[in-house]
Amino acid sequence: MALPRKIAALMVLTLGSCGLAQAAPKAYLTVDHSTEALMDEATAQSVWVDKMPAQLNKRLFKLYPTPRWGFVSQVEGGFTADKVCVITARAMLMPRSGKVLSFKPSKTATAFDAQAGATQAQCKALAKAKLGEAIEAVLSSLVGR
Repeated sequence: MALPRKIAALMVLTLGSCGLAQAAPKAYLTVDHSTEALMDEATAQSVWVDKMPAQLNKRLFKLYPTPRWGFVSQVEGGFTADKVCVITARAMLMPRSGKVLSFKPSKTATAFDAQAGATQAQCKALAKAKLGEAIEAVLSSLVGR
């Protein structure tokens, strides 16, 4: 009599854990290829997390499953001879092959700006803001907002 209870309990736990595994999709592989003076890996990852909330991630996962897709971000720029901070930020959806992304962008968005008389800290802040804009643009082109 004790055996059927254990089997029933095991079945309930197994079914419950299957539902939990499907409820939260894995996070997307995101890779950053930015100029280190403007954007470090941790800052880029924090922008991705801020711009891709869980509810958007669930909708996105249905159309672009995490095992098959990932994202690349890239921030380039710096100061001109006239001390103008120039920034170009790009976000791209890439097909995934195992643990790596293939450089065949499916969707791309770019944001750019320039700020005269900026300090290094202000230039980094501008880079972060422009990366956020590029990420929002590429995500809205995939699922709308």
